[in-house]
Amino acid sequence: MEPRLNIVTLGVEDLERAVSFYKDGLGWPLSSISGGDYAIFKTSTGTALALFPRRLLAEDACVQDRGGFGGITLAQNVPSREEVDGALSQAVSAGGTLLKRASDTDWGGYSGYFADPDGHPWEVAYNPLFELRQGKLVLPD
Repeated sequence: MEPRLNIVTLGVEDLERAVSFYKDGLGWPLSSISGGDYAIFKTSTGTALALFPRRLLAEDACVQDRGGFGGITLAQNVPSREEVDGALSQAVSAGGTLLKRASDTDWGGYSGYFADPDGHPWEVAYNPLFELRQGKLVLPD
């Protein structure tokens, strides 16, 4: 299988609230293909973020929704420590919850966490070992 990730879909309790958080609060562009029980956002990296009712997503994947932390975090890398602080502040102002204040890491970077209104944890990180080109993460071979 080719190593590729095109869409990350988050199961949400209230689609309207979730769309408002990402679109109005964080300023992410909503694709015109969104509609009904489905919303999809364009990102600068080409990977899309989709929102779908949590119950319907569990049914579609044939899994039991146990709620709570699912063992997955999402991450956004930014080019500076200041942008980490700014992104965390914006997320909290938009209705997110600060999970962990930004701080220096043991791997030489700077990161913190917020949760969206449905509790999905997001890390915002500055990593001096990663290269970002026009928002895209460039990893060494």
